[in-house]
Amino acid sequence: MRLALPICGAQLAQAGMSVVDVMMTGRLSATDLAAVSVGSSLWLPLMLFMTGTLMGLTPIVAQLLGGGRTAGIRPSVHQALWIALVLGMIAAALLWFTVMPVFRLMAVPEEVAGRAAAYLAAVAFGMPGVALFQALRAFSDGMNHTRPSLWISLVGLGVNIPCNFVLIYGGEGLTGLFGDWLPGSVQGLQALGALGCGIATALSMWVMGLAMIAYTRRSRAYGDVALWHSPTPPRWPLIGELLHVGVPIGVAIFVEVTLFTLIALFIASLGEITVAAHQVALNYTSILFMLPLSLGMALTVRVGNTLGQGRPEAARLVAWHGILVALAVAALNNLLLWFSAEPVIGLYTHDSEVQRLTLTLVGLAMLYQVSDALQVNLAGALRGYKDTRIVMLITLLAYWLVGLGGGHWLGAHGLFGWIDPLGVYGYWIGLIAGLTTAAVLLGERLRRISKATTHGQIEIPAG
Repeated sequence: MRLALPICGAQLAQAGMSVVDVMMTGRLSATDLAAVSVGSSLWLPLMLFMTGTLMGLTPIVAQLLGGGRTAGIRPSVHQALWIALVLGMIAAALLWFTVMPVFRLMAVPEEVAGRAAAYLAAVAFGMPGVALFQALRAFSDGMNHTRPSLWISLVGLGVNIPCNFVLIYGGEGLTGLFGDWLPGSVQGLQALGALGCGIATALSMWVMGLAMIAYTRRSRAYGDVALWHSPTPPRWPLIGELLHVGVPIGVAIFVEVTLFTLIALFIASLGEITVAAHQVALNYTSILFMLPLSLGMALTVRVGNTLGQGRPEAARLVAWHGILVALAVAALNNLLLWFSAEPVIGLYTHDSEVQRLTLTLVGLAMLYQVSDALQVNLAGALRGYKDTRIVMLITLLAYWLVGLGGGHWLGAHGLFGWIDPLGVYGYWIGLIAGLTTAAVLLGERLRRISKATTHGQIEIPAG
């Protein structure tokens, strides 16, 4: 929990940037809000894929640290930084050159598409910066040092809010806030709307990346790991190991994100009440999901450290104790949902129909709290073993086949004539089934690999 709580704070701070972007552009115009919303649906999955891929560094560093092989940490981190730069530039190129064909395919209105393209062109400049931040964050987490990502994420949020205000609203917004005593040149600043939001996001990304570089360069918290001494050129064996561990994590996270994106698209045809209720319920439960998600990331570090020490039996104990803590966190989340659902939903909307439907969806969400907390922590423990490819395959099966396929079938067609189409409830039942399937399969995988490692049937990776 000591490792997990700062991670949770960092996740909430980064999520807060998206909330601020939506709130501030929404106050300017519906077109700018739509542009930012559509643009975010493209760059966020790219960033999460990069983040997942770079998370492959965490178990590698954790095992090297646990085994006392700290001399191997610096070159591994340098290879992750090379990968981060390449991924950041590829993501930027995709956002610069491919968005308009995607918008035409999605039939996005011309005015929204133009502003969204400008927003994404600005965000693209920040992608290398956020990739560097995520690589150094993975290193710091693997070193059992999770607080820097919290403080630096808060710095990023602190930069994002005022930059958003100045760039989105321009001089008119500043005059409304500070009065006419501002210089005329400031009062005349142009309101950039969605483009200004993109510039502010890119600035925040680079501030976070540069702050993480400065911290890892100056802090003594990393012991004798002189990270910025003698840069290491690309080493293909180390890069291959990082990609071998990290790419399946990135794909698994991408699959999870696209599951919720595609469900939102399917539900869009069910009417505005249903769409609003779905978004409110999903947003609320997603905030609560941050704690089990952070616990899973911490579990990766603890299992990796213990394996690196050559203690497979202790690693098995750490993993299953982490799963017990995840069950306790799921019970806590269900208590929070039970007692706070009605007042919190009232903060989102005053529409009584939306409130009633949202409350029933939150009731379904309570059913999957246990399986959701279990699957993310089982996956975290398996990553500590560097076992990521099977996790990716299980995720594909559980999320897309069971969750999305089964949910769409129940929502649009019912069940073989016995049950009428269930609409939005069918999709949420599909989510429950998909998450439960993932939890069962990942649990069996962890049981097998932890037992085999303990009995010497699988050699502990050397890092």
